[in-house]
Amino acid sequence: MAIEMRQSLKLSQQLVMTPQLQQAIKLLQLSYPELLEQLQEEIEQNPILEATEEKTETELDNYGVGELSLEADTQELPQDFEPPVPENAPEYTAEDNPPEMDWDAFLNSDQFRETLPEEKGNHAEQDASPSFETYLVKSTNLFEHLLAQVRLIRFNDAELRIALLILGNLNDDGYLVLPTVEGDPLIALAHEADVPLGLAERVLQCIQRLEPLGCAARDLQECLLLQLRTQPSSKTRLLGAIIKRHIKLLETGNLPAIAREMKVPLAEVIECSKLLKKLNPKPGRNHSGEDAPHITPDVYIYKHGDNYTIVLNDNGLSKLRISNTYRHALQQGDLAAGSTKNFVQEKLKSALWLIRSIHQRQRTIHKVTESLIKFQREFLEKGVGYLKPLILRDIAEDIGMHESTISRATTNKYVHTPQGIFELKYFFNSSIASSAGENLASEAVKNHLRQLVAEEPPQKPHSDQKLVELLQAKGIDIARRTIAKYREMLGILPSSKRKRYF
Repeated sequence: MAIEMRQSLKLSQQLVMTPQLQQAIKLLQLSYPELLEQLQEEIEQNPILEATEEKTETELDNYGVGELSLEADTQELPQDFEPPVPENAPEYTAEDNPPEMDWDAFLNSDQFRETLPEEKGNHAEQDASPSFETYLVKSTNLFEHLLAQVRLIRFNDAELRIALLILGNLNDDGYLVLPTVEGDPLIALAHEADVPLGLAERVLQCIQRLEPLGCAARDLQECLLLQLRTQPSSKTRLLGAIIKRHIKLLETGNLPAIAREMKVPLAEVIECSKLLKKLNPKPGRNHSGEDAPHITPDVYIYKHGDNYTIVLNDNGLSKLRISNTYRHALQQGDLAAGSTKNFVQEKLKSALWLIRSIHQRQRTIHKVTESLIKFQREFLEKGVGYLKPLILRDIAEDIGMHESTISRATTNKYVHTPQGIFELKYFFNSSIASSAGENLASEAVKNHLRQLVAEEPPQKPHSDQKLVELLQAKGIDIARRTIAKYREMLGILPSSKRKRYF
């Protein structure tokens, strides 16, 4: 059978992801701090871009750049693009910006004052006082904290060598752990430091007496016993015996079993349990060196009368502009044809696309937030218990965008609402049927579950089956396995571990 070769033409349409479109999509899914960092990098790499303290919008319309669409617009600007630059160009105004409102009246209204912290003292005194950052000092990690104390001990060279090895192998919780070594890690460290095991043990005991107490322990049992030595209580000896012999029962909170095994009254074991709460099972965490995460909302929702006002966090985003130096150079024709002029034109095109993408990002977030207010108005009025089931498709159909765009616009974004600060993803929940025929959001069910556990008697906590019955009494039909799943997601222990004897 002969093989015949033929040529044919095929006409088809496909979406081309241009570099400009990829940049717009990337900016859309960045959080506010990430966006500021990205813009700083762009300013450093692109000499055409400037950051100004003046509240000046970029004159985008005067450069002949069309509206950017994150979903369909894939056309690039021509290579010989030379935008006209009038001397007195009007400021750019987005066509679909939200309507202007009376900000003076809003800022002086009671609704806005309720969102502000209480004012104490004289304003002049507050303005004159140093900022909080003035009193901040550099935090030290656990290694540095213990090393400063070790330097005060008169160690010889061998002792100092093993001491540094011990400090260098403490994990974030403060435990002496070597993941690749089985058994006592001190044996391996003594061999590495070329010192006798007895000397290494004495140095370890010295380090274990440093602050915070419990550090350099090899397991939880040793960590608790190290801290117990300094507790002035008559129950110290009994608790030490319980930790040595029945730490597993202590972890599960099975105090009656401990009382039977130790042949002591349950009341004494309960007193020991109270003393145990004063000990820290992870003594190194306070010196981990990790800063608490700081959340900066991307958008604010304020209640203004019966309506809600959306305020985008655009601090620093609307102050980008095209460099006047390069703009006048292009206008006057000072750049000779060649690589220099092509470089400036390419950077100018890149700067315009960046600024356009930022404006498009802000408009998209505004539209998504506006739609969320429409769907979740009861939540804004009454709280988490009134959160409605919502999926990305609902918002996409409401504002006429693709689901992937909604997903990117809500990723790593936070919104400040009258009910608190939430991630935009928080408002998208699966639905759970109720006996009244209405669907409830899964987050609303979790909130009911959290309240039931908080109100349960500590001596007799609710089992998962009991929680099912209590939720059914509220009209929420839910399976026991779903209760267990939600309980784990909320970090709620099983009923056997929630039981308290005091």
